[in-house]
Amino acid sequence: MRIPVSTQTAIPREGKARREQFAGRWAFIFAAVGSAVGLGNIWRFPYIAYDNGGGAFIVPYLVALLTAGIPLLFFDYAIGHRFKGSPPMAFRRLSRWAESIGWWQVLICFVIGVYYAAIVAYAAMYTWFSIGERWGDDPETFFSADYLQQSEGVTPTLEFVPAVFWPMLAVWVILLVILGAGVKKGIAMASLIGIPVLALMFIVLVVVALFLPGAPEGLNALFTPNWSVLTDPQVWIAAYGQIFFSLSVGFGIMITYSSYLKRRTNLTGSGLTVAFSNSSFEILAGIGVFSALGFMAQANGVEVADVVANGIGLAFIAFPTIISQAPAGAVIGVLFFGSLLVAGFTSLISIIEVVVSAVKDKLGWSRWATVSVVVGVSGVISLLLFSTTTGLAVLDVTDAFANNFGIVGAALVAVVVVSWILRRLDGLVSHLNAVSSFRVGRIYKVLMAVILPIVLAYMWISDIVLKATEGYGDMPSWFLGTFGWGMSIALIIVAVLLSLLPWSQKSALHSELNDTLEPEAAPASHGRHAANSPEHSEKGV
Repeated sequence: MRIPVSTQTAIPREGKARREQFAGRWAFIFAAVGSAVGLGNIWRFPYIAYDNGGGAFIVPYLVALLTAGIPLLFFDYAIGHRFKGSPPMAFRRLSRWAESIGWWQVLICFVIGVYYAAIVAYAAMYTWFSIGERWGDDPETFFSADYLQQSEGVTPTLEFVPAVFWPMLAVWVILLVILGAGVKKGIAMASLIGIPVLALMFIVLVVVALFLPGAPEGLNALFTPNWSVLTDPQVWIAAYGQIFFSLSVGFGIMITYSSYLKRRTNLTGSGLTVAFSNSSFEILAGIGVFSALGFMAQANGVEVADVVANGIGLAFIAFPTIISQAPAGAVIGVLFFGSLLVAGFTSLISIIEVVVSAVKDKLGWSRWATVSVVVGVSGVISLLLFSTTTGLAVLDVTDAFANNFGIVGAALVAVVVVSWILRRLDGLVSHLNAVSSFRVGRIYKVLMAVILPIVLAYMWISDIVLKATEGYGDMPSWFLGTFGWGMSIALIIVAVLLSLLPWSQKSALHSELNDTLEPEAAPASHGRHAANSPEHSEKGV
């Protein structure tokens, strides 16, 4: 039997303010898609698919989506919606000893945000460069020597690069305005405008790319299946890694966004929409990117395998080469880099909002005051580290450790703590089933409590071992120790320290109404009441 949401017992909070909310479910879905569809969808997925079996990669990819991506997305939604708070406050309401997990996620977002702004700035400048094909005949030299003015060493300097500094400053100013405007008028509005524009630009880009000479060869390289790879464990790990990193799960974004949902919101239905929209965009990106790479290979008389690249190399070196050789190259350039700009910016909004929400909840400040401080501090650090001649080296190392050590580690700890230590998974399942159209049950709990910890632990430990034994690229040990290992360990220490700070009476923990808490949510019950409640059903997935 399922009890309607309206019959749930809410703890009365007379005189307390309500949390900011999205205007409706679709505003939330657009914002969540805006967060999930980011740079990795465009420049990471096509290469990962190609390098791990081509068309055969779709099998482990879909398995990973159904057994890890969507369950973890539901997990984040349930925590954020039920406990109505940023990651620290949501985990604090779950258990006072779990607050540090939330702060770890917040600090990861802070680190990612300060370097992500640099890549958004690169995309903005390259959208402009595309019109006149400013990179000339040698895009690689232009990117490293002319545009970034890259230093030969990696020791951080204060030699600012104007073409990076000013667009980065503009990114932070625009971010200040959007986040200051709030959830409805800022975050939701940016996504409601940005996502349709992104979809339109990228669809046009794909159509144009499909008509380039050599496009069929590129698509054959991407989609021709190599079924033998399905017996390779590394291919499956690559699939889980791609799903995990592309859905914006595990580091506080979806917890924060779902905390802005109204009490009556279809969580699992929204999650399925977001997940499949994200995956559809990734496949679309694969088609567009490999059509263009097929053209590049034919134009240079080489195989597609010889021109395949990913990440920054694909975006700022390979694609400018394609643009210079293709008919209507300027149009392709504006569409490609414009797509990177919009996708990156909507993701950046969600990343920094996690930090804003956490500080606002903890200190009880107004939104504008919080946004001014968070964006101001983040912007200054971002400009000092990433708009200089050594910015790309710092970005490379920080990105590698923040994602693989930080996000995976924080997600692993959150899943294990909630499922096995606090024993609160039953309560979250009950909440999902009480408000959602797609119900979950035994299978979901097995995936969350058993499968996900195993996959995340393997990914986390194997990456730590790899970096500890082989280092990272050709970076010196002191550089890795500072911006890699040192940064990663410091985040955990600072997270614990922040969790020890008391919540003031004007903080959101004490001043905001939480109308979704049920009797089960009392810490003493630890989920046992929900496991036996009539609304809990084992008939779900």
